[in-house]
Amino acid sequence: MSQTTTRRARTADKSAERPGFRCTECGWTATKWVGRCGECQEWGSVVEDAGPGSGGPRTVAVAPTRNPARPIHEIDVESAAARPTGVDELDRVLGGGLVPGAVVLLAGEPGVGKSTLLLDVAARAARTGRRVLYVTGEESAAQVRLRAGRIHALDPALLLAAETDLGTVLGHVEAVDPDLLVLDSVQTVSSAQVDGAPGGVSQVREVTAALITAAKSRALPVVLVGHVTKDGSVAGPRTLEHLVDVVCQFEGERHSRLRLLRATKNRYGPTDEVGCFDLSEHGIVGLADPSGLFTSRLVSDVPGTCLTVTLEGRRPLAAEVQALVAPSVVPNPRRTTSGVDGSRLAMVLAVLQRRLGARLADQDVYVSTVGGARVVEPAADLALALAAVSGRENVPVHAGLVAVGEVGLAGEIRPVPGVGRRLAEAARLGCSRAVVPAGTLAEVAVPDGLRVVEAPDLAAAVLAGLAPQDPADGSR
Repeated sequence: MSQTTTRRARTADKSAERPGFRCTECGWTATKWVGRCGECQEWGSVVEDAGPGSGGPRTVAVAPTRNPARPIHEIDVESAAARPTGVDELDRVLGGGLVPGAVVLLAGEPGVGKSTLLLDVAARAARTGRRVLYVTGEESAAQVRLRAGRIHALDPALLLAAETDLGTVLGHVEAVDPDLLVLDSVQTVSSAQVDGAPGGVSQVREVTAALITAAKSRALPVVLVGHVTKDGSVAGPRTLEHLVDVVCQFEGERHSRLRLLRATKNRYGPTDEVGCFDLSEHGIVGLADPSGLFTSRLVSDVPGTCLTVTLEGRRPLAAEVQALVAPSVVPNPRRTTSGVDGSRLAMVLAVLQRRLGARLADQDVYVSTVGGARVVEPAADLALALAAVSGRENVPVHAGLVAVGEVGLAGEIRPVPGVGRRLAEAARLGCSRAVVPAGTLAEVAVPDGLRVVEAPDLAAAVLAGLAPQDPADGSR
């Protein structure tokens, strides 16, 4: 009987020591490794989880002596007021600034400018009299010092430490007692109390939980830098995004100076705001008016160009679409795009050829945007169509024209959201004429000095968009 009991105890000890496996995407657990997650069906996301098992002691109820429950109207809201960071575009996305005790996760691809932006934010906070602790785990202190000197982010109140151990980082927080903590990045810091390599599921969960505890207990705003995977999502376990208060994505093309900051999760503000930044060798600067990066000339007599206004969240951005149509010398004409969805362009060209009789089957069509803008929403279809017809007929569009609308397969122009904000942005930029879908002006106030034409279909839009030419030129 004693031998059986001993054998069972040894078996229980071995099962308790056996490491588990967890999916980095959804948190699904398994007792052995599998190539595909049984919950989210993601391949290669199951990794070893050496965290503690579920056989620990049960939690005992404790009387709340420090923070008893109080009526909701007695709760002080001043402690949760956002404090501006000094960077207007970042404050726009965060909802006014950093909230004391909030944990913000800033993710983005390598080289997009995350560290440069946060170093500038840390220096601005230090200049206001706040003590800032900047912890780097990817670079040495000297490398960060060089970048700070290049972007003029040097201040005595900005303290710098190069650490990768969680205990040492928390020790710096105890010793410095900062008003703002920046950790670059959360995947490089590990805890000696948890098994696993830095960046693993257990390590990231432990590091994030410890920093959140410190942030809430000290009313300390914490900004974490996070890596992204190949598909652009935040690296690490999905619980990382659930634990933090704000998740921001920093986006931008490598060949463009424009950087966009979006909030995919925000407990203290909206998630449909977009911040625009200009990244250069002198640092990163917020752009209150980024439309100038995407337009070459509002008044142009060159065929094949048309202006449109896109919406990034709730923010209107003007973008210029250029189309070059030339006779093809190959059996299969080329369709080349830059900054425009190729499948969307193919659909618009097919509608032009079928509904308007435009001869495009034997033409090479090259479409690009100015300044590296990315135009993907359907509201830019009408500008694509007008630019293609203008390039094909060698007739420029009206001077100061802006086109907004979605093109349907039947040749109709469909309504799009946010026309009022788009027209207001066009009027601010100096546009004098706009072509919009029919029925749009019933609920939209037309800005002063802007003549708006409602077009029910492509034929009406082309007549209203292309500029009339001198009869002496042999054209209409």
